[in-house]
Amino acid sequence: MPSKKSTSDDTPDAHTIPTPTEDGDSVDSIRIADSVVASIVKMACLEVDGVYSVGGSGDGFWENMTGKKPGRGVVVELDEAENYVIEVHLEMRFGVELAKTAMQVQQNVRDQVSRMTMKGVAKVEVIIDGVRLEAEKKPDDESAPAWEHPHTD
Repeated sequence: MPSKKSTSDDTPDAHTIPTPTEDGDSVDSIRIADSVVASIVKMACLEVDGVYSVGGSGDGFWENMTGKKPGRGVVVELDEAENYVIEVHLEMRFGVELAKTAMQVQQNVRDQVSRMTMKGVAKVEVIIDGVRLEAEKKPDDESAPAWEHPHTD
């Protein structure tokens, strides 16, 4: 069945997923904001063993040293075919196989975004911005009691 082309100026948003209703004549829509897709991407990245952070630590060291602000976080765009094109900036844990971990990130991001949004993912570009050591826990931190409000009786 050929699809009908809309002649109105009210074209659906690029992030619209058409959903047919029971009567078959009207089409409802669901819009997924880029920020929601970016959240899915961040969570999917952090599920992969070896990823330290998404978007860097934000400590500002390189910005201060170079005067440049590196791209951080997640960029989500749509291509001509309405598939997601995703760019993600990561810091990896020291000692992991960077390429292998990046490929696992690409696959997990592709799977999660496709499953949750019901849209295709054309490309997942992983940019490794840094490598970090695991933060060491101090013995004092484990035994220290949680802060309690002082009693005033």
